[in-house]
Amino acid sequence: MKHITIVGVGLIGGSLGKAWRSHADRDATITGVDTKDVMERAIKSGAIDIAQPDVNQAVTDADLVVIATPLSHIPHLLTSIAPHLKSDAIVTDVGSVKGAIADHAASVLGPDVTFVGGHPMAGSEKAGIDYADPFLFQNATYVICPPAEIPHDDPRLADLIDMLESTGARVLAMTPENHDRIAAYVSHLPQLLAVCLTNLAASRNDLDPNYLRLAAGGFRDMTRVAGSDIAIWRDILSGNHGPVLDALATFAGEVQRMRNRLIEDDLDAVAAAFGAARIARETIPKDSKGFISPLADVYVRADDRPGWIAAATTLLAGKQINIKDMELLKVREGTGGTFRFGFGDRQTAEAAAAALADDGYTVYRLD
Repeated sequence: MKHITIVGVGLIGGSLGKAWRSHADRDATITGVDTKDVMERAIKSGAIDIAQPDVNQAVTDADLVVIATPLSHIPHLLTSIAPHLKSDAIVTDVGSVKGAIADHAASVLGPDVTFVGGHPMAGSEKAGIDYADPFLFQNATYVICPPAEIPHDDPRLADLIDMLESTGARVLAMTPENHDRIAAYVSHLPQLLAVCLTNLAASRNDLDPNYLRLAAGGFRDMTRVAGSDIAIWRDILSGNHGPVLDALATFAGEVQRMRNRLIEDDLDAVAAAFGAARIARETIPKDSKGFISPLADVYVRADDRPGWIAAATTLLAGKQINIKDMELLKVREGTGGTFRFGFGDRQTAEAAAAALADDGYTVYRLD
């Protein structure tokens, strides 16, 4: 793939461009399509080689076209670029819903153009080209949805997988329908539940301010995504409408069953539900980075002094222990706080905890 065009050079598109341009063995030219200001910053940051404001002209000679725009823009762009694509081009997207996009692509793209839906399970709380990161996809699951008529050993599909894996991502193939069904349960439903739970507590807080005062660890963990941007979620919930409704209905049934157990004072059944949930969660692969990112956590008491974070992370780096995620959970001025360090698996977490404890840090784990 000598010529790549990225339409939409924001966080995802810009990060793909940076990741591909960082490989010395790749001599592909990357063209970016976006607003003038964004493209100038993308060139300056090293995400693209060429800025092209005309999307149809930008895709004319492209071997690979990546549409990395908001979900609602993708169908129009597919229709627009269809007559301008060369016959052996591969087109992919990064949208969070796959079924409707795949159907639209099949209806507007020519028979010689290959469309492979894509969904990188990676992101950031920040958006835009200024936050693009060549390491954004490291160890992340990158879902692709190739058409059923394309054999697994098709050279074009192999080339695309090779390109995506070169970013550090783990490519997982599935049908668009399966992707959307799974995403509804493990991504879209949790987002809606976080919003509902937060708003419920906030409404009770109007009656008694202690509701949010007492909202500690469990509440915080379950509602971390409650502040997500509705502009993104409006497209997702509209595009995956049916599966999301099914997931909500199924969850409502689970809540009602739990309520019935409590009404009947059947705590044995409640205990069985707890046990089943614990077992199910433990079956999630420890190195999985998909819709759910199960990390093995280590909690570290942080002193209120300059250089504490640098000292702790340098200690772990010196022992070749890679931190996957880090979060400040709570802090009190003058006394310090608690950090959560996330690691790829239980063994790495245990090694990190031991190393930190040996160096005098106060450490604990919950699993």
